[in-house]
Amino acid sequence: MTDAATGAPSRNGHQNERPLAGLVAVSLAQNLPGPLALEMLAADGIGAIKVEPPSGDLLSHAAPRWYAELGQGIDTRQIDLRSEAGKAELDRLLGGADLLITSQRPSALARLGVTVESLARVNPRLCWVEIVGDCDAPEVPGHDLTYQIEAGLVAPPAMPRTLVADLAGARDAARTALLLLLGRERGSALRHRRVGLRQAAQDFAAPVRHGMTGDGGILSGVIPGYRIYRLADGWAAVAALEPHFAAAFSNEVGADPESFFAARTVADASALAQAHDLPISAIHAS
Repeated sequence: MTDAATGAPSRNGHQNERPLAGLVAVSLAQNLPGPLALEMLAADGIGAIKVEPPSGDLLSHAAPRWYAELGQGIDTRQIDLRSEAGKAELDRLLGGADLLITSQRPSALARLGVTVESLARVNPRLCWVEIVGDCDAPEVPGHDLTYQIEAGLVAPPAMPRTLVADLAGARDAARTALLLLLGRERGSALRHRRVGLRQAAQDFAAPVRHGMTGDGGILSGVIPGYRIYRLADGWAAVAALEPHFAAAFSNEVGADPESFFAARTVADASALAQAHDLPISAIHAS
């Protein structure tokens, strides 16, 4: 069944027993953090409506397969929010929704009429998760790369292998949505909270700040039981950190682990891990 006003799954008569079934989310967020957060919530049953501009989401061009994955089960609509008809359509959707997710800068949202005050008039029960680049300076432009390098997660000139700020920000957004919705049900008046991608990257940089993974840190490769070794045909990642693992590792590889692994293959390292219950993962060289 669907709701006649929004076209989203109905609040009544649904057979889906997932924890968020019966709730409705509307997202204006493009690129990655917002769509990923919406997908996470939809996986737990929330009725998800994604509003894209007539030009579509940039993610559909940058990573079309990922865009398609994130759009499965999502009601995607293209609406020109700069037009009066588009703004009226958005108000109609939000009037029947529980949650709004955005990722535009505050000034851009204000031009669309999306503010705390306006949303309260449209729907006093509506919760709003506002994804921004930096909670401290939400109008300053930035992207995953800039937030990662500021956090110390990039070793120039190498580029990041993954999008830490975007992925962490998506999880923060989904978690914040749940907090707002739960708080609402328990009588809280809080309806709006910002999530910053810069702050998300800083959270993931805690091991660097606390000296665990930086130069000389215990997890930086300075101890034999926690580092990466070259194999004859690949690489072996060893994580024999706890005392019983460290002792077993030392007994098997001896005093010169580099020479030990250099003479062995991926298959040898994998067999060693299985035979002696050691935390070793071996991969072939690309």
